Amino acid sequence: MTGLTMEQARRFILMKQGLLGDYRFRGKEGALAYIRQAGCIQFDPVDVCGRNAELTLESRVKGFRKQMLEDLLYRDRALVDYCDKELSIWPVEDWPYFSPCREKSRALGKTFARIPELSKAAEAYIRENGPVSSRNLPIEGTVFWHSSMHWSGNWEKESKAARSVLEQLYTDGVLLIHHKNGSRKFYDLAEKYIAPEILQRENPCRTSAEWIRWRVLRRIGAVGLLWNRKSDAFLGIGMNNEEREEAFRKLMEEGSIQEIFIEGCHGSTKGDRGRQGQGIKSPLYMRAEDAPLLQEVIRGDQKFRKRLEFLAPLDPMLWDRKLIAALFGFHYSWEIYTPKEKRKYGCYVLPILYGEKLIGRIEMAADAGEGILTIRKLWLEEDVRKSKALESALERSLRRFAAFNLCESVVWEKEGFLRSP
Repeated sequence: MTGLTMEQARRFILMKQGLLGDYRFRGKEGALAYIRQAGCIQFDPVDVCGRNAELTLESRVKGFRKQMLEDLLYRDRALVDYCDKELSIWPVEDWPYFSPCREKSRALGKTFARIPELSKAAEAYIRENGPVSSRNLPIEGTVFWHSSMHWSGNWEKESKAARSVLEQLYTDGVLLIHHKNGSRKFYDLAEKYIAPEILQRENPCRTSAEWIRWRVLRRIGAVGLLWNRKSDAFLGIGMNNEEREEAFRKLMEEGSIQEIFIEGCHGSTKGDRGRQGQGIKSPLYMRAEDAPLLQEVIRGDQKFRKRLEFLAPLDPMLWDRKLIAALFGFHYSWEIYTPKEKRKYGCYVLPILYGEKLIGRIEMAADAGEGILTIRKLWLEEDVRKSKALESALERSLRRFAAFNLCESVVWEKEGFLRSP
């Protein structure tokens, strides 16, 4: 078991994420490299100042532009959209590992009236005519159906037949998303875009327990440090507490992960509402392959240039918000689904990382048509000291963020830069 100070634990996570010091990930290849490191990044269609997946990459990839992700997905075919941690984007080479998801989908699809018959018709039409959306697939009427990937429940509901059958074939792995036009998805046959040696390869995980271990290890690598407890970082794996315990035990036994404890932090986990360090009674775990990075952190001989970044609401670093609260003393909740009258901050608020500290949050809205990035409000943590250096860093990051959103100017709804909550 290795012991770290709170500062070292925070630094390890930030270095692993590519969020500390000089940019480790650059351009389109850097975006692909980061997604391969994380395993997946979450997709969400809401676009207030960039979609979640784009924001995740913008904060850690030097020179990232939205078109780069589009190219990696729909031109280079290095990435695919599919389930993982809810709806996600992940490397195409991981396709064989997700055969259990496709098998589950195919089994479920057979239980719905008309879906097997309509699937054959839709596949034949696409084979002859190429990419289609639900709008131009010539299948009329409605069916009672639900997707095996639906995150909010498994109830059957009436839906348009064309849309349902396309999504069924997509979750079956017969189709993939060819491209998107806004929020509208166009589908084509997966076999046309995924190399046969990937498409036909068997799942390397021979048992469900092995598959769970692969996914747990992947999530630990995505965050950097995780504990062996119920966590949003494990969403989508579908394991119970016993399966998680067994996965950690086996990963430790085979040397795939290492145990980390935080020196002097053995307080109760109850509530996770206290100061930094409270709530880390359990050991944390990291991937064994990250040992060289850990040693670099322990040596402490590096000096880091201070960066100011805006983090995505579903950023991999924030997947376990209780862990972030315990390590960074920063409590974040994405309030997009919170009723307006109950929101503490706003609908689409991004955490602000400055150097090694989460210093506050910001609400922005981009209008590319008008070329304006509007800053609706900025909240700083109570212990953050306002300074010229912070103001300059914020100005630089906002100019870059505006360009990322194809905006030419930054406008504050209220005068003044740094304001208290």
